[in-house]
Amino acid sequence: MLSSKNLLLKTKMTRRKQSRKPVSKKPNSIAKKPKFESNNPESVLPTLEDDGYEQIGEEGEDGNFSLKGSARSHSHGVQPLGNLYVSASSFNSRNTGLGNLQTLTDELVLDILGLLSGTHLGVLSTVSKSFYVFCNHDPLWKNLVLDTCSTGFLYNGSWKNTFVAHYTNSCNNIVSCGIKVRDFYSDYLFQSWLCANLEMKPEWVERDNIVRKRGISVDEFVSNFEEHNKPVLLEGCLENWPAMQKWDREYLIEVCGDARFSVGPLQMKLEDYFRYSDQVREERPLYLFDPKFAEKVPDLGTDYQVPKYFNEDLFSVLGDERPDYRWIIIGPTGSGSSFHIDPNSTSAWNAVIRGSKKWVLFPPDMVPPGVFPSPDGAEVACPVSIIEWFMNFYNATKSLKKRPVECVCKAGEVIFVPNGWWHLVINLEDSVAITQNFVSRRNLLNVLDFLKRPNASTLVSGTKDRVNLHDKFKNAITESLPGTLDELIVKAEEKKNEQKKLTFWESVTDSKVGAFRFSF
Repeated sequence: MLSSKNLLLKTKMTRRKQSRKPVSKKPNSIAKKPKFESNNPESVLPTLEDDGYEQIGEEGEDGNFSLKGSARSHSHGVQPLGNLYVSASSFNSRNTGLGNLQTLTDELVLDILGLLSGTHLGVLSTVSKSFYVFCNHDPLWKNLVLDTCSTGFLYNGSWKNTFVAHYTNSCNNIVSCGIKVRDFYSDYLFQSWLCANLEMKPEWVERDNIVRKRGISVDEFVSNFEEHNKPVLLEGCLENWPAMQKWDREYLIEVCGDARFSVGPLQMKLEDYFRYSDQVREERPLYLFDPKFAEKVPDLGTDYQVPKYFNEDLFSVLGDERPDYRWIIIGPTGSGSSFHIDPNSTSAWNAVIRGSKKWVLFPPDMVPPGVFPSPDGAEVACPVSIIEWFMNFYNATKSLKKRPVECVCKAGEVIFVPNGWWHLVINLEDSVAITQNFVSRRNLLNVLDFLKRPNASTLVSGTKDRVNLHDKFKNAITESLPGTLDELIVKAEEKKNEQKKLTFWESVTDSKVGAFRFSF
């Protein structure tokens, strides 16, 4: 049980980051992550009275954190570092068990252990209680499974059990009894467990300030939203989709059969993926995110139709050479995509068929708090997990002059994501969705500019020929839609000149103070 007094010590908490390419829609990169320290004095981890972990209290107006109903205590008894300062003893078994390595950060210890094989991890775990805890950190075994089980895996309760079962060719459940280690304190290891078991706070979900529309015409959509590059949630667009009635789990497993879909770096049968998603409880669940689903299972491609608002799809002039543009997305509660910008400067729509998704969107001129893109946009440093971002950065959005656009997109609803917008998505329940990226006349010039950037070979995604995609696309547009590019360029210049024109009041200056303009 956690302290009823909600006692918190403001210890230094490590915030972790990953390198990602915002041009990629894949949310499952499993990379060795560089780390960075929090400079936020409000970052805290709760203290615990014992290993029950039934509720986590946080001081202040934000109320309490709550754990998922099925959450178990940390399998090895790891506690947040703040508990050390209220403990009767100053002993931290983490340090004594590491010997001379105790001066290394937890992240660096895990990075070193990540270089070892499963056999060596198993041997090292017998050296001390501290090495036992570190060597049984499940993400280490997750990386081993993803790196070595190229043909897929059968999840077996934990990643370590999955790895062992794969190499012993055992289909039986392997029961591993985690040894509780007393007086082991680590913010990093505890936070990984916490993010995997934390419920979304109501305040993280309840804000819904997106414009919602039902039954508007295509012209209204274009003039009010696409032309202005503004997101909108569209209701009632999927009522005629066969997928809305057919796509339950049983149907999907039956129709997909032995077809294998992209799950992180692997290809898995859908039935095996559901076995994983039903059992898993981790910080970053794997996402089924496949761009070739309609080719692999043609019935899936005929079970939905592109909503009328997005019928213009100019990349289609490239035929089979077009970049990846549509994906089926399946994931458990807590899975999703960290902040990213959609690939190739395209716009997108995302339709929820089962479940619900929380969206947080920031306009192109506003980088989300806690997200640090490189100058060329090729890499992005951000928190490892989506829950971690909500824990550490969501409150910062409340003080922004320009608040993000937020919503919960439910089954039967479609969200329009304009080009260049940063967005984060987390599944609030087990979810199935279809998403497509597209180019229309409204963002054609932006796409062409993006494709001819000097570092296009790094930024462009979804195609093998990144360098030549600009020329191929431009030539295909010129041939298929003669005059279109010239017309769009003229309109863009007119719009640019119009924006440069000063109003009467903007043109008024005070002769005594030079260029100062009156404002009222």
